[in-house]
Amino acid sequence: MRFHYAESMTAIANYIPLAQAAEAHGYAGFTIPDSLIYPKASDTSYSYTEDGGREFLENKPFIESFILATAIGTATKTLEMTTNVVKLPVRPPLYAAKLAASIAALTGNRFNLGVGLSVWPEDYEAMGVSFAKRGKRFDECIAIVRGLCAGGYFEFHGEFYDLPPVKLNPVPDKPLPILIGGYSDAAFKRAAHNDGFMYAGGDGGTDDLANVVAKIAQYRAEAGTLDKPFRIFATAMGRIDADVVKRHEDLGVTDMPVAFRNLYAVEEDSQPLQQKLDDLARFADEVIAKI
Repeated sequence: MRFHYAESMTAIANYIPLAQAAEAHGYAGFTIPDSLIYPKASDTSYSYTEDGGREFLENKPFIESFILATAIGTATKTLEMTTNVVKLPVRPPLYAAKLAASIAALTGNRFNLGVGLSVWPEDYEAMGVSFAKRGKRFDECIAIVRGLCAGGYFEFHGEFYDLPPVKLNPVPDKPLPILIGGYSDAAFKRAAHNDGFMYAGGDGGTDDLANVVAKIAQYRAEAGTLDKPFRIFATAMGRIDADVVKRHEDLGVTDMPVAFRNLYAVEEDSQPLQQKLDDLARFADEVIAKI
């Protein structure tokens, strides 16, 4: 099991010392959330809170995901940075590929691109992108990012995007891992054709997670990708002990981002930096060091 620190929506001055402390304590990585805007008015329900509300996001600082990944990557030597998850279809895919390739090359292949669909039409509207057919648009974006990050000339001719032969420089010297986030059959199928899945749905219990993992395994078998490396990220919040880790590992979870407070709390984060550092150290001593 690889452990990642999942602190987010905190004071921006906290990120670098926390990332450096996580690296020093043996964490494998740092997961980075994505949020572009907070609309003044919306009746859209959020998928991952009990009441569908998204008030917890208001007044929370979100550094642009690719920028935060760069900052953390250049301030550390071994830590992986994984976006959880970038709303890819609302972004120009060529530019997203340029950012991802640059970060991966700059950090020595320590960047994992976690991507998903935004559930909010407001994101699409603000970015001038149609909300309709967003799933197919998403697939084209993934194909473009993967093709461009592989190096050499790449061209693409689809329903939404048309690229003549172009190439990026620099690109990473290993394939860029693309992980899929979401909570739908379409997301599970999409993950089966890519490099991993980022679990962030359901009731958060292992029964629900077991069902998700089983569905993804079925789709991987159908896609003929069972023999390829595949990572499953499943975030855990609160007090996490070795038993929780073992239950997740038994289900096939390979990576566990851990958060030691409720990230969905409506109030702004007031936890002192030192308490966060203490939580990082405690978990490293009590769990990571014993596994």
